[in-house]
Amino acid sequence: MKDIELKLISELMKNSRKSDREIAKTIGVSQPTVTRTRTRLEKEGIIKEYTTIPDFAKLGYQLMAVTLAKLETPATVEVVEKTIQITRQRSPEWPEVIMVERVTGMGYNGIVVSFHRDYSSYITFKRWLEEFSYLGFSSIDSVMINLEDKVHYKSLTFSTLAEHILKREKEEKP
Repeated sequence: MKDIELKLISELMKNSRKSDREIAKTIGVSQPTVTRTRTRLEKEGIIKEYTTIPDFAKLGYQLMAVTLAKLETPATVEVVEKTIQITRQRSPEWPEVIMVERVTGMGYNGIVVSFHRDYSSYITFKRWLEEFSYLGFSSIDSVMINLEDKVHYKSLTFSTLAEHILKREKEEKP
């Protein structure tokens, strides 16, 4: 990726509400260059969306769960397609789930990241996972983050990742 593209993406990750003029001033290029580059990156799908990261506890969530699943045997293509279809059809029923992906490592095959108003909501979510028993889970394990905890070592933010992207790019240049 070009240096200007990385700088633009980094600035948007830090604050997507910044105007093209403000970004241009920060990264040292013209406003039309920022606008053209941003538009192209959107069309290419490199910039997927503009979003905000709220304080989830203030929105009424007590828990964030990271749930890992192990399958007895790898799922066939047909089973994966069936699961994707069910997941897409039923996703309005479980808006607390923000990510479902395949994973590799520690014997796990899948991950689900979800937010819950309370422990009871989490239990309802776990019951929902049982609907996918046809996948042949050998185990489903979760770790939970208490969002109301007063101690936070490093909260979810994209600003830190944005700085890392720029730093990595500088280190990779000869």
